[in-house]
Parts: sequence; C-alpha cells; structure tokens
Amino acid sequence: MSPETITGPHLVRVEKGRASDEELAAVTALLMARAARPAAEEAAPGRSPAPWRRFERARAYRAPHSWQG
Repeated sequence: MSPETITGPHLVRVEKGRASDEELAAVTALLMARAARPAAEEAAPGRSPAPWRRFERARAYRAPHSWQG
C-alpha cells in the first residue's frame, strides 16, 4: 500500500461499540502487518492417500501383539 491510500480519515470504522485510540492503533497495526507480508505460495494439489485399506494386499494373519496392527 502506498502512503496516499493509508492517510484517509476512514481507514478503519468501528461498527459496534467504542474502541479507544490504543485499541484502534493495535488493530490497524495488525491489519497493516498482515497486508504487508508476502503471499504464501500455494502448493500444487497432490494425491492424498486413500483413507481406507486394501485388504487384499494384507497378509492372511497378523498376530494380536503385532506392531503392524
């Protein structure tokens, strides 16, 4: 944002309630910091693993105390 767009009298408007000058300054600083940070790159959509198991690929028997269960 350029300084020309920031210096307007209606940068932030309180819709309900009464905010003190300190509260408005804190909210404005937070919003400006979030707006100034670089955009996160979106990861390419990959294939996610299936949420189910293929039982035909499992062994016929697993011991009840097995770590593979």
